[in-house]
Amino acid sequence: MNEKLKIKLSIADRVYPLTVDPSQEEAMRSASKKIDNMIKQFEENYAVRDKQDVLAMCALQFASQLEQKNVDNAIDGTESIARLTKMNELLDQYLK
Repeated sequence: MNEKLKIKLSIADRVYPLTVDPSQEEAMRSASKKIDNMIKQFEENYAVRDKQDVLAMCALQFASQLEQKNVDNAIDGTESIARLTKMNELLDQYLK
């Protein structure tokens, strides 16, 4: 029984009705608040004429953060694989 929730989120002074899984509601509301906070930050710090420009900058900010995490994870993953390979080699030597 996977009931969907109907929620309304406000982003950039517009209301968006959504239907989401109950497990997604908290994350959606949190994301909406983060977007609105970022919009306020951009409007306070930069001369912005259009909401679309601010929303584009928010999208770029979030996308670049996600990409940076992917890059960081890829680097960390490579280092982890190298360490595990070295440990495996040491265990092989020990067990022989």
